[in-house]
Amino acid sequence: MQTLDHTAYLTLRQGADVLEADGKGDKVLRLSDGTMLKLFRRKRLLTSALWAPYAQRFAQNCRALHERDVECPTARRVYRIPSIERDAVHYDPLPGRTLRQLLDSDTPEGLRAQLGVFVARLHEAGVYFRSAHLGNVVLTPENNLGLIDIADLRIYRKPLGKRLRLRNFKHMLRYRQDREWLLANTEFLEHYLQHQHHCTERELTLALSR
Repeated sequence: MQTLDHTAYLTLRQGADVLEADGKGDKVLRLSDGTMLKLFRRKRLLTSALWAPYAQRFAQNCRALHERDVECPTARRVYRIPSIERDAVHYDPLPGRTLRQLLDSDTPEGLRAQLGVFVARLHEAGVYFRSAHLGNVVLTPENNLGLIDIADLRIYRKPLGKRLRLRNFKHMLRYRQDREWLLANTEFLEHYLQHQHHCTERELTLALSR
């Protein structure tokens, strides 16, 4: 992690567009060259972010996903910016549109089936994405699916067990719009089940109905 003084930070963000912010300040910036700067603040005095900063986790998860041939952003550098009490990751964004954005336009045929296969592939690769929802899955111009906003993603050495798989499905159904689209027909679940061997149809159906 590289320390960035305030002058260098202001130079880096010159001409940037603020894509996301809250009452505490900027959160996501699109820099003038099209790359992204995601800013993280430590919310509590005692937190795991002390020894595993979220910006560093984001960059590490980028590398781990690329090693598993999962499309995602490409991290360039991780910064500590003492003047604004933030850590930051500078990265190349994953091109494309989120699945949630596609719900408001012409949704490609077979997208639910494609997502079912993709989620099964993630689980078989040991990827547990706690922020799983349609706003964090991107359909690229090459018609591939990928992940964004991956700071809290965890990767295990073995395929996920049944408990984590079912918990991940519940995460995906937290938002009403996502749930209605995913469960509008059986394509998503059928294709997930066809590409994994840990959960039965009955177990998934019970988990999703709660």
